[in-house]
Amino acid sequence: MPIVPLAQELDPLVLSQWQFGLTTVYHFLFVPITLGMVWLTAGFQTAWVRTGNVEHLRLTHFFGKLFLINFAIGVATGIVQEFQFGMNWSDYSRFIGDVFGAPLAFEGLIAFFFEATFIGLWIFGWNRLSPKVHLLTIYMTALGTMASAYFILAANAFMQNPVGFVINEDRQRAELTDIGAVLANPVALASFPHTMFASVMVAGAVMVGVSAWHLKRGQHTGMMHRSLRVGLWSVVGGGMLTFITGDMVSLAMVAAQPMKMAAAEALYDTASGYDASFSLFSLGTPDGEHEIFSVRVPYLLALLSTHDPLGTVEGINDLQAEYTALWGEADYTPIIWVTYWSFRWMMGLGFLSFGIALVGLWLTRKGRVDLPRWVWTVAIWSLPLPLLGMTVGWIFTEMGRQPWLVFSQMRTEDGVSPGVTGAEVLTSLIAFTLIYGILGVIEFRLMQRAAQRGPADAPELDETGRPAQPVTVY
Repeated sequence: MPIVPLAQELDPLVLSQWQFGLTTVYHFLFVPITLGMVWLTAGFQTAWVRTGNVEHLRLTHFFGKLFLINFAIGVATGIVQEFQFGMNWSDYSRFIGDVFGAPLAFEGLIAFFFEATFIGLWIFGWNRLSPKVHLLTIYMTALGTMASAYFILAANAFMQNPVGFVINEDRQRAELTDIGAVLANPVALASFPHTMFASVMVAGAVMVGVSAWHLKRGQHTGMMHRSLRVGLWSVVGGGMLTFITGDMVSLAMVAAQPMKMAAAEALYDTASGYDASFSLFSLGTPDGEHEIFSVRVPYLLALLSTHDPLGTVEGINDLQAEYTALWGEADYTPIIWVTYWSFRWMMGLGFLSFGIALVGLWLTRKGRVDLPRWVWTVAIWSLPLPLLGMTVGWIFTEMGRQPWLVFSQMRTEDGVSPGVTGAEVLTSLIAFTLIYGILGVIEFRLMQRAAQRGPADAPELDETGRPAQPVTVY
């Protein structure tokens, strides 16, 4: 068996892709928890301000601490992302930075400073601001996180569906012509609500898992039953809206990148109506080009792609021929097995979490907590399901765009930094893997300790309704 040359083993393009995938997926683990948990924390604080029930205040502090821990680690891991564009993907930055950098600048200069300011006021304002003014700070923080998410999604949407630019032939780079078009990209408009509602599912599942851990041990039963129900309803409500907005994303994807939908179904030949079926499970040859066995739902792929059960869905072979005519000889198909299975795992994990939450709502109705221990065990282990589903969905979104960095404008192989060697990328990849591994252990231990410690004792309130003693939520 021939030995692969070391130079090929240390291909900077492949290593840069692995590094970007590692850092992006790792950072993304914190994003949906932050986006969803801030709203659930705000909900508990609102209930306290409206009712004066101190148990709601205790739950606010409890889940607010989990939110803050996650937010801090998420910020630390997110900083690395933007540096990579200049270090490992400098040709990409030179070509598209004028457009891609605009929404990222908005995110850093507007959204991040907005949320950082109000999160500081929320942390340190418990004994200094009136309850209603202090409540406003957590909602401003939540709006800041939403704005931050939108600007980042708008930047990513440009990579999926480039709009609002022209190519300067003399300078060989893209130049921004319409920031409104970039920010109102149809892909971003569809992806944003889908991401937000899925994040509510994730935060709800965290709340369910933490509450179930305490209920399994008979601790804080009144409060934990309340937070359990809030978490279950968040998973169910967020899940329903995630499924609905997922349909919007599907339509936007077909309009912008029909190859991605074809790859998601491993559909090689254009099909219509009955033949445009969706496979719930499929086995094929190792190259993925021929089906051996599958369980299919007729018309479903046509319905998902066009909203017409008799609609036509373009196949991989026809799109490959079309793209070859447009952009020259190359392989324009993503890795089929990755897109096929990530699409199904994304949906499968979401539906599984949704189903568990529905059963949980039925079992815990009317204040019931006297349930078998295995019920709480299932609830605890259901905690990561929506997060895993979102993570796999993100992998599908990015891998399904390949071989493009910016669809129709720049291939991935053309965006890597020309002056970076494979050994340099490998060194940073190993370093980031070790650092992120350490951060992962720290995050898990901090979250575990805070979750297992449970809500703090009820604070004494003064005549204005503010805590009489300094409150620590960090």
